[in-house]
Amino acid sequence: MNGKAKDYRISDALAERVMQYVEQVGYKPNQLAKGLRTGKTHVIGLIIEDISNPFFATVARLIERHASARGYRILYCSTDNDAAKAKDLITLFQEQLIDGYIIAPPAGVEKEIEQLLKSNIPTVFFDRYLPGLATDYIGVDNAAGVYQATRLLLDQGFARVAFLTTESAQTQMVARQQGYTRAMEEAGALPQVQQVPLSFEGDREESIAAIHQFLQDNPTCEAVIFANNSLATLGLEAIAQLGRRIPQELAVISFDDNDLFRLHSPTITAIAQPVEALAEALISVLLDKLSHERSEATQAQEVVLPLSLVVRGSSAR
Repeated sequence: MNGKAKDYRISDALAERVMQYVEQVGYKPNQLAKGLRTGKTHVIGLIIEDISNPFFATVARLIERHASARGYRILYCSTDNDAAKAKDLITLFQEQLIDGYIIAPPAGVEKEIEQLLKSNIPTVFFDRYLPGLATDYIGVDNAAGVYQATRLLLDQGFARVAFLTTESAQTQMVARQQGYTRAMEEAGALPQVQQVPLSFEGDREESIAAIHQFLQDNPTCEAVIFANNSLATLGLEAIAQLGRRIPQELAVISFDDNDLFRLHSPTITAIAQPVEALAEALISVLLDKLSHERSEATQAQEVVLPLSLVVRGSSAR
């Protein structure tokens, strides 16, 4: 059944009879028991922020494809950026003898991650990292991406450019704001940052109302950069409610691309993440760790991928 009949000098006829009986009774090997014997389940745990978010959904699909091609299966779930939920998921996966983890971690799970690292369980972060933890990390150059987008607007003559972000201290969100601030300060323009509450409980109206209020309170704002595509989608709704024309009255750029942005009228300029390269790097780094014995300590890797600015109609002067 493990494909090694010939190695053990089992005849083809007997092997065929065994496989026919297996099919007849519908026998399935117990993967948990197999994992206890071999130390490998060939299952990877993928813990992300929100599977309904287009970015995370795309990355999860690509990771699953790359993992499957290498003989691994993926179990994935969402944390909703909640530390308690993330801790429960890590514990659940540990009970299932997961071989390794790919995690977009919320703050507050440092102790749980430290325990995984002490146990030499391969763990790779992506999208963001937790300062102070020497984990493998695959990410993008968030600051450079937003810097480039801000420069695009400033170079076209948009002087009053606002940056709308979430109430988050995650490393990727901090880096995006830093890129915006650096571009504005270099141009001698006044940075204008607005934090918007972003709920994972489906309460869109609060976020839309906050963006609506900001735009209403700042009628001279000429352009807006949204820190992620969830905010951008809500922002487009708020802009529509105000009846402001894009880009004639307000230019718009989103961090993260989205199929919606190609279909919107006008099309929406976006800072696109290299999701295919990101997924491939995540699997490659994790499988490299899995190829070593757990007793072997290997140096943590950090891979930072470049972003691309997809210029469309929403950012034209």
